[in-house]
This record gives sequence, C-alpha cells and structure tokens, in this order.
Amino acid sequence: MSNSIGKLFTVTSFGESHGRCVGVVVDGCPAGVPLAEKEIQAELDKRKPSAGVASTSRTEEDKVEILSGIFRGHTTGAPICMLVWNKDTDSSQYEKAKHLLRPGHADYTALIKYGGFNDYRGGGRFSGRITAGFVMAGAVAQKVLKLHKIEILAHTVEIGGIKAKAASMEKIRAADRNQLRCADLVAEAKMLAAIEKARAEKDSLGGIIEVIGLNVPPGLGEPVFDSLEGDLSAALFSIPAVKGVEFGDGFEIARKRGSENNDVFTVKKGRIVTATNHNGGINGGISNGMPLIARVAVKPTPSIGRKQNTYDISKLENAELEIKGRHDACIVPRAVPVAAAMMAIVLCDHGRRSGIIPEVNK
Repeated sequence: MSNSIGKLFTVTSFGESHGRCVGVVVDGCPAGVPLAEKEIQAELDKRKPSAGVASTSRTEEDKVEILSGIFRGHTTGAPICMLVWNKDTDSSQYEKAKHLLRPGHADYTALIKYGGFNDYRGGGRFSGRITAGFVMAGAVAQKVLKLHKIEILAHTVEIGGIKAKAASMEKIRAADRNQLRCADLVAEAKMLAAIEKARAEKDSLGGIIEVIGLNVPPGLGEPVFDSLEGDLSAALFSIPAVKGVEFGDGFEIARKRGSENNDVFTVKKGRIVTATNHNGGINGGISNGMPLIARVAVKPTPSIGRKQNTYDISKLENAELEIKGRHDACIVPRAVPVAAAMMAIVLCDHGRRSGIIPEVNK
C-alpha cells in the first residue's frame, strides 16, 4: 500500500475515518521556515463542514496537534508529524450494513485487495476523512511556497451542471468566505438551491474545482515519468471522489486546431510569456512560467439515502440497501482546500528537486 507522495518533499498519510486519528508526516521541509500552529489550523478550518445544506452533520473539532519538527516557531528540518483526533465517530450504521456492498464506494475493491482485514467503518482509509492530513501537509507546503512568492488558489467552478462565470483573481481569493467557495455569487445561489433539492430527494451532486498556481517559475517538472502534469494528476487523483483531471483548456483542446491552441511566445516587462494560456502553464511536462491551471471533476457523494440494489456478501444474494448516517449532499466545497493542498505539495516537492527551494531557509 503506497501512502507517501513526493521525492524530496515527502508526505506520508496515516489513519482511518473511524480510527483514533488521521494525520501526516512531512519529511524534507526546509529548516528555518517560520510556521505557527494557527497557520495550519486556518487551512484545516476551511475543510470543516459549514452550517449549510451541503454538509454532513458529523462535526469534528479537527484541532491540529504538531508532534515534531517545529521548535521555537520554525521548522527544524526534521520530519513534521501532525494529526487530528477523531472524536465524533458513529460506527453503528456501518456495523449493521457491513455485509452490504455500498454502490460507488471502495467496499468491494478493498475487500478483495486486503482479504477482508481492512477497516470498513466510514470507508476506513478510503474515506474523505483522511484528507484532513492532506490539508495539514498542504499548509506547510503553502507556507514554504509563499516564501518564494508562489500562491495557490482554488475555487468551485461548477456544481450539478451549474457553471460559474469567469472571475478575477481578487474574487477567487475572496471565495473562501462563501459557503460553496464559488467566486460567482449568482451561480452559487443556484448551486445551493440545486443541492437542497438533491438532499430533499435523498440524492447528491458532484462538481468541478479549479486550482491555480500563480508565480510558478519556469522549469519545474522531471520528464518523462515525473512530469509536472503527471505528478499533479497523481496527487489530485489521490483525493477520494476525484474522477477527472485536466490542465488549461483540457478536453476542449481536442476540438481545436493547432492555430487556435498554440500559446504564442512574447516578451512582457523583460520576461518571456505566452499571449494565451490554453495549455495551463505547462509545456512538455515542465512549467513555462504562466499561471498553472488545473481542474478536477468530483463525483456525487456515493452515500445517498435512496434505496439501492446491491449484493450481500454474507448471504451471497442480491439485496437492497438504504444508507443511513451523516453524509454530505455535495462534497465539492470541502474538497476545494484539499485540491489546493495537493497542488502545493507537488510544487514544493518539484521546487526542492529543481533547487529553487533550498534545504535551509535563510
């Protein structure tokens, strides 16, 4: 089982949804980076359920505990271990239905992979709960990147087929204050209504998140197998419920001519740039200095209240399943900070590998 990502800035994830805790170990963070617990907590708070219609009623405090790697307000260069305790777990519904394979979940595949020894409560290792650790690691990575003037933004651009209009960077930065983390407030109101309707019908909705890396220097990426696109894709696909990743214009590129898709090079303020950014800031698997733009498709929450057909592995017969418990009607807004965290982790790793991020911050 692979639970680590990165070569020089390495993140190892641990914990399960209904286990004692979830967390991460970050190894390879430069020494001397000023880092306070409140900075990590601020990112974790973005991942918490809101009071709105989209969210689960499971309420975890998610207070970060830093066990190592930070001394006198600075990173020491040693591994940084961080965790949050699981305090609001309710495994009763999972015990009652443990023999019923939940459609859309990893119940069957995990059963086959681990011979029935996996923790099935709340999805175990396959739950979105483990992304709390991703966000903690991402908070460390974002702090390192900020020292090099690299900024990561993420926002909701679509839910239930309702698309947000293009927004300015200022509005995208402010989207964190909105319930669905959407920069288009008119579209957000329609999204909220759609989520409320889906919840009332015991159903759920998916959507699309856009992640943007600003001031990313040219030259990041290690082709051919550790290209920037490849590593970012692997990181973003590690987020439970992500089923698609695209860069720049993504699949729309397939419908264009070369003359429409090519990003023409020019010089602006003494720096080589491209007049357009159809390729999302990456050429040949290497960053070209333009804004890095990726989008992820998030599937509808598979835990829904409607009755569904399934299979009972204890009785070896078809069965019906009605999932009870506490679930999000739409996980997109909670996944926004997770997507930002994963981009930050990858950029921090490639920054270390390229040499632009030194071993000691001075």
